[in-house]
Amino acid sequence: MKEVLLKDIISRLNMLPKELVTLILAMLPISELRGAIPYGVCNKIPYLKVLLLSVVGNLLPVIPLYFLLDSIMNFFNRFKTGKRFSRWLITYTLQKSKLIEVYEMIGLIIFIGIPLPITGAWTGTLASVLLKLRFRYYLIGVIGGVFLAAGIVSVLVFLTRLTFSLT
Repeated sequence: MKEVLLKDIISRLNMLPKELVTLILAMLPISELRGAIPYGVCNKIPYLKVLLLSVVGNLLPVIPLYFLLDSIMNFFNRFKTGKRFSRWLITYTLQKSKLIEVYEMIGLIIFIGIPLPITGAWTGTLASVLLKLRFRYYLIGVIGGVFLAAGIVSVLVFLTRLTFSLT
C-alpha cells in the first residue's frame, strides 16, 4: 500500500515544473534543502536558481512556525494520539538540542547547518521555541544555519558529481 502511494506521489511530482518540486522539497521537514539541492542539481536547474529556491523554501515555513508552534502543539494535545506524539517530539528534540541550550544562536547555526538526520531548520525551530530562544537570536541562527547547510550540501553534491564523472 505504501509503495503504491509513494509511486503515485512521485509520478504527480514529475508532472510539476522541476523548480516548483525543488521549492516544495526544501519546504518539507524531512528533505529540507538537503534533498532540494541534490534534486535541483540532478535535474539540471541552474545552480544559483537551485540555491535560491532551496534557501527560500527552507526558511519559508519555519519562520512563521516559530510563532505558531505553541498553538499547533496545544491543538495536538487535545487528542490522545496527538498528545503522545507531542510528548515524544518534545522529549526527542530536547535530547538532541543540548548544543542550542548551551550556545544559543551559535549552537542553533551549528545544529541546523551540519547536515545530519533530524538536525534541520524544522527541528531547530522546535528546539528554539522549547528553549525560549529570543526571536532575534533564532532568526539569525536559523538563517545562518540554513546558509551553512546549503554550503555544505552544495560542496557534497559537487564532489559527488565530480567523483562520478571521473569514474
